[in-house]
Parts: sequence; structure tokens; C-alpha cells
Amino acid sequence: MDSATVKDNREEWKKECERVATAIRRRVLQYTIRNNGGYLSQACSSAEILATLYMRVMNLGPSLGPRVPRPFAGVPGRENPNAFTGAEYNGPRGAHWDRFIFSPVHYALVLYATLIEVGRLGPDALDHFNQDGSTLELIGAEHSPGHEVTAGSLGQAVSQAGGIALARKLRGDSGRVWVFMSDGEFQEGQVWEAVAASTHYRLSNLGVYVDVNGQCCDGKIQDVMATEPLGDRLRSFGASVREVDGHDVEKLAQAATVEEKDKPLVVLARTDPCRGIELMRKRAPFFHYIRFKSDDERLEYEALLKNE
Repeated sequence: MDSATVKDNREEWKKECERVATAIRRRVLQYTIRNNGGYLSQACSSAEILATLYMRVMNLGPSLGPRVPRPFAGVPGRENPNAFTGAEYNGPRGAHWDRFIFSPVHYALVLYATLIEVGRLGPDALDHFNQDGSTLELIGAEHSPGHEVTAGSLGQAVSQAGGIALARKLRGDSGRVWVFMSDGEFQEGQVWEAVAASTHYRLSNLGVYVDVNGQCCDGKIQDVMATEPLGDRLRSFGASVREVDGHDVEKLAQAATVEEKDKPLVVLARTDPCRGIELMRKRAPFFHYIRFKSDDERLEYEALLKNE
């Protein structure tokens, strides 16, 4: 393949990734307007990360989940053979396929929007979002599309993914385990224990992408309980760390290709909690959940869709 063809192919996937990221934000904005509330800022910060993970980084087979999500079938257990997890939307299991563990379960709406935009959920799936009996829960659980485990409260997913990665390493699987998480989770002690364990067991098959938007439910992370310098702290625990612009899909994809022998990879994706929706900056420093304060404010957000 000549260099011109390689460049064309790179430009093509970048353009498609960026299109999907924009569509994720738009879909979450539409939902937020329609329902007078939503985790909109999380879509602003993470859209490129999730688009790149699904379209470029993770080695996933085709979705096995229905286009219209199934209703809740009850919790897993010996007494309930009908229980299922949302991992089916991430494709089949197999030694060579990757696994995906979704950590910040309040980002669930953003994940569902991502699954729709990459063709793993039907276009009308959000009609079921946050409805009684639906698996498209406001706060995702193990049965929600795209989720394999219940990761909340905060900080559990890296531990769960580390256990899966260790089992896969012992089995000799070639597939990797990927985690998506938010930077606020590093305020939880369990995350640091999980990082320590993953470096102890030399889990180079574990990769973690972090949405470093600097925000938590009470405002700026640095004002609530500082986590920075996050990269230095993770390196001191033995992780391989890459820090990139979280809205640059090419840099996000390149970060996944850099491996250090016997070390888990952590990609710190530095992001903007108002990316694509400058109007939200009026709410600083509180972006965690958007609920409109007046009809006039709602009309301002509606105008964003009309002016695109």
C-alpha cells in the first residue's frame, strides 16, 4: 500500500470517527432537551474517546444484542436462567476478541448513544431509556446494553477488569480487556488498589481510557479532592501512561498501540466538559447533570440544534 493510500485511509477513518462523536453529542442533547435533563456534559467530554474505542481501538465482533433492547429479565442467579448482560452488544466471547468494561455508569446515556451511532443498537432505542422495566437504565447496570458488569458505586470497574485480564493472561488469550472510566473515580481508594494489583500481576493485556474532564458532581475535582498530577501518580504505581488530547481521535487511537512489556496501559484523555456546547459554560463550575432552570434556557439549547 503506497503512502498516499495510507494517508487517505487515515483521513477517512478520522473523519468518520469525528462524525460519530458529533452525532453522539447531538443525540444526547436531543434527549436532554426532550426530557428536561440529562448527563450532557459527559457526552461533550467523552464522545471522541468512546467513538475511537469502538471504531478504531477495540477488537470486537458484531453485536449479538437485539436492535430493540430486551426488557429486564431479573438478576443473575441459579434460579434465573433468563438473566443476561449487556456485553452481547460488544460481540461474541472468544480468545482473540477484546472485552470492554464500562466504569462511570452515570455516563450510560452516552454509551447508548454511541452504540446507536456505530450500529450496535437500533436508532429508536432511546425511546426505552429510563422507562420502568427497561434495560436502558439511567444509571447502567450489568443488563444494560454495552455493560458487562455493574460497576457503580464508583471505582469498581478497574478491579473487575483486572480480574478478567488476569484470567485471560493465565489462559493465554490474545484478546485485551479495555476499561473506560472518569477521572473523578481516582478519588476512590479501590481504584488505586486495582492499579497496584494490575501492575503486580503485569497485566499488559489491560488498557484503561480515562475521561479527564476535571469535573465531579460537586464541581472541579481539584477543589473537592485533588487527583493531579494524575500521570505521575499512576507511573509511580507502575502503570504505562500516555497523556493525550481527548478530542483528537488520531492521538487517542495511537495511544493504544504503545505497549510496555508487563505493564497495564492508562490513557489519560484530557477533555473539555463543554466541548461542542459552549452555552454550558454559563453553568460553571457545576456541569454534572443538566436540568433547565427556565423555558428560556431550554429554548437556548433548542436553538443549538436548529443552527447546526
